Amino acid sequence: MKNETSHAPLVFIVSGPSGSGKSTLVEKLLEVPGTLFSISCTTRPPRATETPGKWYDFISEAEFDRKASQGEFLEYARVFSQHRYGTPRRWLEQARQSDLDLVLEIDVQGAGQVRGKLPGAVEIFILPPSREELERRLRARGQDSPEAIARRLDRARQELQKYTEYDYLVVNDNLERAGREIQGIALASRCQRARMNDRAGKILESFGGR
Repeated sequence: MKNETSHAPLVFIVSGPSGSGKSTLVEKLLEVPGTLFSISCTTRPPRATETPGKWYDFISEAEFDRKASQGEFLEYARVFSQHRYGTPRRWLEQARQSDLDLVLEIDVQGAGQVRGKLPGAVEIFILPPSREELERRLRARGQDSPEAIARRLDRARQELQKYTEYDYLVVNDNLERAGREIQGIALASRCQRARMNDRAGKILESFGGR
């Protein structure tokens, strides 16, 4: 068990534009003990560097439709009018059963859906230091055509307009510092008074008060 409290595990939502480094920062967040990563489903094919079942489960459109129709997704959306992505509900149930805090890496569309269902979720938005740096990172990956990079930059502009809907902002201009910040957000969130009230009350009772 992660702690001695009986409250429901936290859900961390991490969003940010493609190329902002959110996956790397999610890895930093998962270094915090007591966390569980939610593996998403997607209909896009795996990239050469991707291992199925690590960050994504790659499934067919028909399988995605079946899961969606049976209510198996906490959220799902179509991205760039092409492939679909979804968060299976089973990860939320597994987190609750295991008393682990759940980490979701999802886009702003998905975050909006989860926000309505899990109002207590802790939302973190990862910002690139500038448009120029984001474009440099996208080009350096060598995965997209110039047209695709232009689409990603335009989508980044749209996503950045949503940053005010998030609880925390992390600017990823220095990975070491940004990693400490996202880990600090997780640890501080666990110590919120509203979550610690019961335990603090029991400690106070041990002193003869309440």
